[in-house]
Amino acid sequence: MSFRDEALRAVRQTLTEVLAGRPAPKLQLTDPRFSERCGIFVTLKKHGELRGCIGFIKGIEPLSEAIQEMAVAAATRDPRFSPVSKEELPQISIEVSVLTPMTEVKSIAEIEIGRHGLMLLHGRHSGLLLPQVPVEWGWDVDEFLVNLCHKAGLPPGSHLEPGAQLLRFSADVFSE
Repeated sequence: MSFRDEALRAVRQTLTEVLAGRPAPKLQLTDPRFSERCGIFVTLKKHGELRGCIGFIKGIEPLSEAIQEMAVAAATRDPRFSPVSKEELPQISIEVSVLTPMTEVKSIAEIEIGRHGLMLLHGRHSGLLLPQVPVEWGWDVDEFLVNLCHKAGLPPGSHLEPGAQLLRFSADVFSE
């Protein structure tokens, strides 16, 4: 079984157990990538519409632990949505994004739609958009940056202000 298949199965099994009120299962994950520490997001969609998305931007624990934790968080702790019910689970599709380390954007020309995700840090504000987001919305780089600023709770163009830090990353994105 491939890493991607194993990861998707891990999320589905975890959600099946936790949403039924049981503890998260002890998974036997075999791919060596599950011992790596890297950023990971779990995105849940219902009929193609976002239903939950939460992740770690950096690897703070092995992927084997982080994937289960983010699966549960996306289903139960995304503040934009009510928790996913066990009855809804069959209608939920799962997407996993495994992130590369972040690097500073020195020029807007470095940003490639569909390849890079972005994170903006400015004062106490921060926002992150995964690489697939501008593709799904049909955004160009300028629209991507405007929406990133909005996600961070900042006005458009804030990424250009002194003290703002614009970071880019790539992701291995896969879904059911």
